[in-house]
Amino acid sequence: MKIHFTGIGKMGLPMAGHLAAAGHALTVSDPCDERCELAQEQGLAVVGDTAAAMAAADAVFSSLPHDAALRAVASQVAHAARPGTVYVDTSTVSLQASADAAQALEGKGLAYLRTAVSGNNKMAESAQLTVLASGPRAAYDQVLPLLQALGPNHFYLGEAEQARLMKLVVNLMIAQTSAMLAEALTLGRKGGLDWQAMWQVLSASAVASPIVKAKSEQLSRRDFTPTFTVEQMIKDLDLILAAGAASNVPLMQTAMTQKLMHAAVVQGNGLDDYAAIIKVLERGAGLNPKL
Repeated sequence: MKIHFTGIGKMGLPMAGHLAAAGHALTVSDPCDERCELAQEQGLAVVGDTAAAMAAADAVFSSLPHDAALRAVASQVAHAARPGTVYVDTSTVSLQASADAAQALEGKGLAYLRTAVSGNNKMAESAQLTVLASGPRAAYDQVLPLLQALGPNHFYLGEAEQARLMKLVVNLMIAQTSAMLAEALTLGRKGGLDWQAMWQVLSASAVASPIVKAKSEQLSRRDFTPTFTVEQMIKDLDLILAAGAASNVPLMQTAMTQKLMHAAVVQGNGLDDYAAIIKVLERGAGLNPKL
């Protein structure tokens, strides 16, 4: 299958690489020269004429940073892609932006799949993403072999924006897990418990969810190297709270977690892993965040 992939950031580049490795004729594009150079180093075919690449493709993929980028790319797909092309967007965006993209594509003979992916860049690199899909069922069935190159788990959720909402539901729980850990670990540390011992117990306990286990090895060493930054989490929390407001769902705990994330930015940890809100709680408790 001929595929064009636009948006080859930390998530998009490894996804594009897996599609190429699966034997598909793939081209890629990105507004950032550095990302294009990195793609070339990895043997991917970088093109400058994105519209021509979209016109030649059977499927167009995108991985984009925000709502405005999705609206712009959807408009470009609507004008450049030929009828019968499937547009597969993997971004984390608002329900409204996704609906706007659908409207831009309406009547163009194009199928639009919302395929939000759950997982970080490391999981993207190892093809361990979970794919949450919604849109026309026939289009989903058509591109499922492509989605299988991205990870082992795939869920078809409905005809419209269900995948976007499900991604926000998942990310809400990820954000709240970090807030829960921040309070629990700060309480334990203030009471004299050993930091590494706490992680050993948590990882073996009833609360040892996959994300707690995934964080344990890194954070037990006080390593806040980001898989997903505080600033990125704030963007997702903005989307989550907006979805809650639109549906009249009070997300009070999530709103407090957003405030903690903003405090982490103010305190100089905005580019650290989102788990750096642990440091916010520690400072509030009078603890030195540098063990």
